[in-house]
Amino acid sequence: MPGSGAAAMLGRLRAVDWDMRWDLAFEHCGSRQVLMWEYLRRAAVWAKACGAEEAWPFYDVTPYLDPEFELPPAQAAGLEELQRTVVWGELRKTCAGAVRLAGLGEWNPDAVGGLPDLYEPLVLFYERGGSFNRDCSGVFIDLVGVMCRPGKLAGYLGSRPVAVLDDAVLDALEGEGRITYHQDEYGEGTLFRSRVQGDVRVDEVLGPGLRWEPVDLPAGAAGLAGIGHLEAARRIGSMV
Repeated sequence: MPGSGAAAMLGRLRAVDWDMRWDLAFEHCGSRQVLMWEYLRRAAVWAKACGAEEAWPFYDVTPYLDPEFELPPAQAAGLEELQRTVVWGELRKTCAGAVRLAGLGEWNPDAVGGLPDLYEPLVLFYERGGSFNRDCSGVFIDLVGVMCRPGKLAGYLGSRPVAVLDDAVLDALEGEGRITYHQDEYGEGTLFRSRVQGDVRVDEVLGPGLRWEPVDLPAGAAGLAGIGHLEAARRIGSMV
């Protein structure tokens, strides 16, 4: 019977500062980009599997899995109370989806088996700085500190996941300044990054414990190939 899973998810979402901690959102800008992308990827996979393509990207998947599923009264009341504190419609939909899917998973584990945890990247995103907004056109998502365009669902299908999303990996994606990542041309070995603030550039190498340490790189990171935030997140996750 639905119980602790939905209740635990409710507790996590209640603890989010939905008014948005701008300082926290900027501090976690790197990880929030990766978390949003991974949510959009998982949401595409689920939408394709459940026939929910038209609802993508921000939706409650449970009606597509079990149209008759309902939370127990106490949890349904808790979700309704939570939704009253969240103004943006897409946030309300995903909060409902996260709680209801957790409840459905307790009631019928087979209903959610075989697919990646749908809402976990988005809940982590909320926990690391609050909500997101849409720009005036409705096309771009404002993550605070960076804008992203979701694109089309099909573009996410078949994409490699960012599979490891624990705190150590997410923290390693943070840093002040404009960040670029580098690795050797074969895509192996040590991971480097450069952070630029104004006229100051700091080069670092990822060391033990997923901590960045200062390093002297050749001018322009000669002999290294640049990689994006997503590939860096995958590389960091592989080190856990």
